[in-house]
Amino acid sequence: MPRLAFACVVAAAVVTGARPPLPPTGAVSVRGAEEPVMKSLTPVLLVEEIESCLPFWEELGFSRTIEVPEGDRLGFVAVRSGDVEVMYQSRASLLKDMPSLVPERFDRSGLGLFIQVDDLDAVKAKVTGAPVVFPERTTFYGAREIGVRAPCGTAVTFAQFGEE
Repeated sequence: MPRLAFACVVAAAVVTGARPPLPPTGAVSVRGAEEPVMKSLTPVLLVEEIESCLPFWEELGFSRTIEVPEGDRLGFVAVRSGDVEVMYQSRASLLKDMPSLVPERFDRSGLGLFIQVDDLDAVKAKVTGAPVVFPERTTFYGAREIGVRAPCGTAVTFAQFGEE
């Protein structure tokens, strides 16, 4: 489906309240180059403490999929229901893990984004020049990831997982 036609279908879905279709995979940009495929987007919400957030999500049927302790508290948690995922990280954990995310810079946008991608190298080529929040690393949960700052101040982590 051509890009303009796809955009019109999405706009019509938004107006009517229907669920918009997913874009075609491996879409070619207006510039003609194949764009990296984004696989999922998960908000990372910063909070003073995580424990009080969890009953709300669990009551809605979300389950904890990742828990990372930070001392005697939780430092990071991911909750999921179907295809919907929300991540929470304590400010103390974030500052310990990524000190380059000093509070006054992170608070400009209020949240971070975690985007799973199929080709981290292709994404890195596209974000060259963006301020680096953290350089490429391999995490204990099996992802190669980088963190950059979008011009509006939002911290964005791009992560590529190994073959499932």
